[in-house]
Amino acid sequence: MNDYVIAVDANYPVGAQRVIPKVRAMTDKPIRFVVDTHFHPDHSFGNQYWADAGATVVAQAATLEELERTGAERWLASAKERPDVAATHLKLPELTYRDLLVFKDDRHQVELHWLGVAHTHGDTLVWLPKEKVLFTGDVCVNGAFNYIKDSDVAQWIVVLGKLRKLGAVTVCPGHGPLGGPEILADQEDYFIRLRDGVQKFFDAGKSADDIIAAGPELAARLRKVPNIARYVPSDFGFKAQVEKVSADLRARPPHS
Repeated sequence: MNDYVIAVDANYPVGAQRVIPKVRAMTDKPIRFVVDTHFHPDHSFGNQYWADAGATVVAQAATLEELERTGAERWLASAKERPDVAATHLKLPELTYRDLLVFKDDRHQVELHWLGVAHTHGDTLVWLPKEKVLFTGDVCVNGAFNYIKDSDVAQWIVVLGKLRKLGAVTVCPGHGPLGGPEILADQEDYFIRLRDGVQKFFDAGKSADDIIAAGPELAARLRKVPNIARYVPSDFGFKAQVEKVSADLRARPPHS
């Protein structure tokens, strides 16, 4: 911005320690805000370093609620394995919003959007309308990085459709290399095909165990689709995705 810097995603503490000096090398403007796109540790556990650098931590309201509910437990678990986490402490967001928060000066506009439940219940999408740059957090990734335990895949597909309508030219995914709008389309296509594949197992009368056993067959089919093959994880990771989609479908009326 004219007078300050906004950072997207706090990362783990070690990531914050690496990125903050890079920001300092680019500009002497103060870092006033860091946006947690969601509550997962790799996007929020570096908050304290950004706060120490002068930033206010910003998040969607559900992200704060989730960090208040589970953050301490996740922090302790992470600290047992990560010295960078053990050396600092959990810092909660201080500024929250529900649907839209806009930072604006006479040259720049940065919009924080919540478009519905997707990767988590509190995903923030950071949109720069003038530059047509979109920071997606983990609502969109570019590769086999989808962690869907805290998601609702059906609603996630809807959110991806909304994002494509923004007209982004540059997409900055939560994991994987930068790209263009094709990343959003490919992510959406992968989830549609994944969900449809599991739905067909249901329609064929397969039990929950049979659906899990059929997962490798579905994974092999998806790996043959050129634009989404990169999203298919290892068999272990794909099993977790099939289990989550299967559980979501059992909890919903058919084809909803």
